[in-house]
Amino acid sequence: MSTTQIRSPLPDAASLRRPAAVRVAWLGAVLLALALLCAASVAFGVREVSFGELLTALGGDADGVGEAAVVARIPRTVLALLVGAALGLAGATMQAVTRNPLADPGILGISGGAALAVVIGLAFFGLSNPYAHMGLAVLGAAGAAVFVYFVGSLGRGGATPLKLALAGAATAAAFTSLTSAILLPRVDVMETFRFWQIGGVGGATWDRILLVLPFLVGGAVICLLCARGMNSLALGDDLAAGLGENVARTRLIAAAGSVILCGAATAVAGPIAFVGLVVPHMCRLLVGTDHRWLLPFSALTGAGLLVAADVLGRIVARPEEIEVGIVTAFIGAPLFIWIVRRQKVREL
Repeated sequence: MSTTQIRSPLPDAASLRRPAAVRVAWLGAVLLALALLCAASVAFGVREVSFGELLTALGGDADGVGEAAVVARIPRTVLALLVGAALGLAGATMQAVTRNPLADPGILGISGGAALAVVIGLAFFGLSNPYAHMGLAVLGAAGAAVFVYFVGSLGRGGATPLKLALAGAATAAAFTSLTSAILLPRVDVMETFRFWQIGGVGGATWDRILLVLPFLVGGAVICLLCARGMNSLALGDDLAAGLGENVARTRLIAAAGSVILCGAATAVAGPIAFVGLVVPHMCRLLVGTDHRWLLPFSALTGAGLLVAADVLGRIVARPEEIEVGIVTAFIGAPLFIWIVRRQKVREL
């Protein structure tokens, strides 16, 4: 990823140091909020359930209508947790390895590349195997990341935040148009993936969760193991190398982990934007810039944000529902503007 020295996208590290007690307190608060959101996710929907029905269902009794509704919503909640955590962790990793405050799987076109690869496999090669979809999504995400970085590196100054953001936005728009062009003449494929294009966790099953789980766990482990190296990268490439860090290797491995996370999450839930952009910035305000804390917090907060968006989408349009990808766009777009103005990225 970029080795170009740019104005730091983050506030001064010293101003964001947090004592361990404060970080632990925020960890407890995030876990409590996550538990409440999970309870709301299984309680709210087309049919509301009472607290007693919720406890009965969680106790293993699903004989009643309310209890059955709770049991049916559990896989959806679990998938939202996994996808949100993956996107939050992937976004924090991308921002670290590129040193770009605008890095995000959606904005950089990586989610779009994963989606396009899956659609091409379905439309032209008839690949219906779920493992093939997962592999195509990861390859598409990797190809999009390489392409965006290559385009953003052209010209003077290398891969600056402005050029990466513009290259990613243009690539994402092109991938979206190509995906639509492939789907529109093919009614069968279009019917299957018209909601998937928007991004959502509806229709989650335990089979889908078990399919994507190894990819998400593997990508998360890779990113978390690179946390110390990301702290070195934040000091600048020269200083990181002077401290004994292999800059190129750290960037490559961490980027591979984020691509796996993004590709797997996109394959199972569709392209969901802004989670990976907004969540890391929120978490830096809570726990500082130490990636050993920032990465796990980004995963937890991303999981909570996506569950909250899913619950909100079910409530505001009852008895219909708004797909979670639309809700995150409404939440993320204003926050994206706030981030750009707050960080004062000179190139923008």
